[in-house]
Amino acid sequence: MAEQRYAIVTGGNRGTGLEICRQLASKGIEVILTSRNQSRGEEAVKKLKDSGVSYVDFHQLDITDPSSITSLAEFVQTRFGKLDILVNNAAESGIIIHEKEFVAGGGFWFHNEKLIEELQDIEHLTEERIDEIIQWFLSDFKAGKLQENGWPLTVSAYKVSKAAINAYTRLTARKYENILVNCVHPGYVITDMTFQTGAITVEEGAKGPVLAALLPDNGPSGLYFHETHIAPFSPTEYASFVKAFYEGKSI
Repeated sequence: MAEQRYAIVTGGNRGTGLEICRQLASKGIEVILTSRNQSRGEEAVKKLKDSGVSYVDFHQLDITDPSSITSLAEFVQTRFGKLDILVNNAAESGIIIHEKEFVAGGGFWFHNEKLIEELQDIEHLTEERIDEIIQWFLSDFKAGKLQENGWPLTVSAYKVSKAAINAYTRLTARKYENILVNCVHPGYVITDMTFQTGAITVEEGAKGPVLAALLPDNGPSGLYFHETHIAPFSPTEYASFVKAFYEGKSI
């Protein structure tokens, strides 16, 4: 009999996160669905169980609160003694998004803008250097020097944070060779976050994260997935990749 596997999905009470929970649980993974709001999380679990999904439970989690993170870690240690899968789906946007402006601006598409190339240079990157770059960005942001120093001008913090997450992922994968650590862009999904303007369904959007979560122990690590395809980290190469991807060309 196969050993039971356990997973945590942050931000699992709606949208892509909820569907990730559904797909993992449907494969026999014991899923801990987490959300900041307890009542919404419990309601999401009930919704899944009412639809026939059994392997799912709830635990409150606020990713911005260290004590909340510690509480979840202690729960997993006490209840299961291990964790096999962690899907970091929840995030703090840090901005107020207005639907009219979002739709008019085409969402968060920014493939033609240059991000911080240094964050892609994994051979010369350290955690300390990533922190320095972030502090540099914050200093320029406060001083109104984004354009002067070549930072993104629209939803700039969001974009820089994504580049930093990619960099941290690759460093973590290199540091912990016994753990698979990958980035996944689920695609432009039809959810409340995109004001229902996405191009693919949550069922399609969850496929990439679930694929990465279920990679075998000898699977790849330190990679970037665009939906279910391995994609390049370089902003320039990624722009070409995405263009080809959505034109239906072979990747």
